[in-house]
Amino acid sequence: MKIAVASGKGGTGKTTTSINLALSINDEYPIQLLDCDVEEPNTFLFMNPTITNEEKITVKIPHIVEEKCSLCGLCGEICSFNAIAVLKDMVMVFPELCHSCGACAYLCPENAILEREREIGILSHGFSEEVECIQGKINTGEALVPPVIRAVKKYLSDGKVSILDSPPGTSCAVVTTLLGSDFCLLITEPTPFGLHDLDLAVNLAEKLEIPAGVVINRWDISDNSSIIENYCRSKKIPILLKIPYDRKTAELYSQGIPLVKADPRWKKSFKNLFHSIKEMIYRAGTPGN
Repeated sequence: MKIAVASGKGGTGKTTTSINLALSINDEYPIQLLDCDVEEPNTFLFMNPTITNEEKITVKIPHIVEEKCSLCGLCGEICSFNAIAVLKDMVMVFPELCHSCGACAYLCPENAILEREREIGILSHGFSEEVECIQGKINTGEALVPPVIRAVKKYLSDGKVSILDSPPGTSCAVVTTLLGSDFCLLITEPTPFGLHDLDLAVNLAEKLEIPAGVVINRWDISDNSSIIENYCRSKKIPILLKIPYDRKTAELYSQGIPLVKADPRWKKSFKNLFHSIKEMIYRAGTPGN
């Protein structure tokens, strides 16, 4: 069963929800927690896993064999991302722009293009409280997030409940995270901005044909909670959990302490959240375990 935890904007409580959900059901199910927010991963700050291995994440980039190159220009013409520029007497490669599609090497008439590995991030793997923890972190200055997320998702196990902490927004990085998921748990807050970004995330889940439910975080911070409820009602999307604003909760977060550890009453709430998700997956006919 693969549950992606997403939101249309940052700061709504994706990571908080992911961690508390994992720690609430790890006594019933084998769990893995995958941090796909690879530009700002922080699940390890709360889980503090024992790291069992780390590996470099690489992508393939073209390398020009100058003595074979005829400067025909075909590689530059077919590159949609302008990662190759063919000049009068040389070919320039811009690794940061390359999307590793391999078209240039495949179509080169002189076989003058080889593919070499370039490191763009690091993957860490470990365990904490019987939860398997996987985190990807992209190197500073790198722009290609999806390859790092795909490296994290290689650890997905069909025999476990997999919780994927998604990047915020609705970009290609979020799409990469959500693809193949059985359920999309959308975290929002009761503000006009929260509603706007929730709508974007709901539309993305609909296009990917992934069943979705909503968690309203800090639902009592304003008088706008009804706008989220009315929206979910109009879209026939269930609100599965409401988390009130509590200064103590914020203090625990700042100390890296999951809510369910400090207040066991919340463990039951997150267990109920999981069982609601599980029921929706079965009703939707998606292949969750």
